[in-house]
This record gives sequence, structure tokens and C-alpha cells, in this order.
Amino acid sequence: MSTERSTETPAGLLEVAELDLKPALEAVLMVVDEPATEEHLAKVLRRRPREVAHALRELADEYAVQRRGFELRLVAGGWRFYTRPEYAAAVEGFVLDGQQARLTQAALETLAVVAYRQPVSRSRVSAVRGVNCDGVMRTLLQRGLVEEAGAEPETGAILYRTTNYFLERMGLRGLDELPELAPFLPEADAIEGETQEGVPSFDPDAPDAPDTDDADD
Repeated sequence: MSTERSTETPAGLLEVAELDLKPALEAVLMVVDEPATEEHLAKVLRRRPREVAHALRELADEYAVQRRGFELRLVAGGWRFYTRPEYAAAVEGFVLDGQQARLTQAALETLAVVAYRQPVSRSRVSAVRGVNCDGVMRTLLQRGLVEEAGAEPETGAILYRTTNYFLERMGLRGLDELPELAPFLPEADAIEGETQEGVPSFDPDAPDAPDTDDADD
């Protein structure tokens, strides 16, 4: 029996390495459900990361010049196709078919406070907004836009931060790309007296508390 087979390239891998890089990238990016990193794409396509990075940027530029209905963006550390903003209404009409699935104003405000003040406790978010935020915080947790980020050492209050999925949905590479809004939010010490940091974190699966403004979605 020949022993040469053990040193041969596994079936299919050589073919992948010989594919035209740009079409191969397009094929893979069509099926990803989250941004794909250059390193991962390079590994899958058996190419050098620098070569993949260059091809991705060329594709993004080509789509922009051609004014295609989609664009290729570097978001949250990886690459993914997105609908070009001017065609968003067409996609929304097809996907939603008249059914709105957007976050309410209360949820958007709560998400903004978390984004700009993270890590932040639930009670501080409520103090900034001036209303109880349990319901919308639960919605944001369930949608994967925020997550727990440990506890505050002094009080034991659960802290919250935005997730990588938040960056992906917002089309941001990182939190440093958030627009300048933080100066308009009160500093933590300005609302310290209004918070109750010793209150335990709520149960995400518990029913919404009555008398809040958080009848979300």
C-alpha cells in the first residue's frame, strides 16, 4: 500500500485555494450570519490575510463606484454585505410587509444611555431617563443588543453594556465611532443621589412591572 496519500492535499482544499479570490469572497459573504473577519476568510479560502484584506477593500470600492443596491462594510471587526441606505425602504417593504419591528422610542433612549455610559447599572439608566426601565431593558437583553457586564464593586448592582450585535446592527466598527452625544448626558455623580444601586438585578424572564412607560414592541 502506498504511503504517499498521507502527504496529499485533502480533497477539495486545493480546489478552494485555486478559486478566483473575489468571487469566492462574495460567495462566502452571501451566507454569513455575522461579520466575517479577514483572518477567518483567509483560513477558509486558504489565502494570506493581507491578500484577503486587499481584495475585500477592492470589492467594497467597486460596489460603491457601481452604485450597487448593496455595499460591503467592515463592521464590528468583520466584513458583511448590507443594503445601501437609499434602498432600505424597498427591503423593509419586502421583509416586513407592513409590519413594523422597530424598537420603540423608549427602547432607543434606553439603548443610547447604555451605549454612552457603559458599563452602567439599570437604576442609573432609569435615573437618566426619569422612568423605570425594567421592561425595555428586558427587551434589549432578549434582542441581544445589551448584556450583563459584571457587578459594581461598591454596591453589587449588575452592570450592562452593548454587545457586538449592537455594533453590527448600528454599522459601527467600534464604540469609538458613536456620534458625539455623551456630553449631553448627565455625569454619573450628578445622578448618584437618585439611584438605588443596592437593588438586585431584575429577572429577565419575569413579567413586566406595571406602571412603567416600557410597553415595548
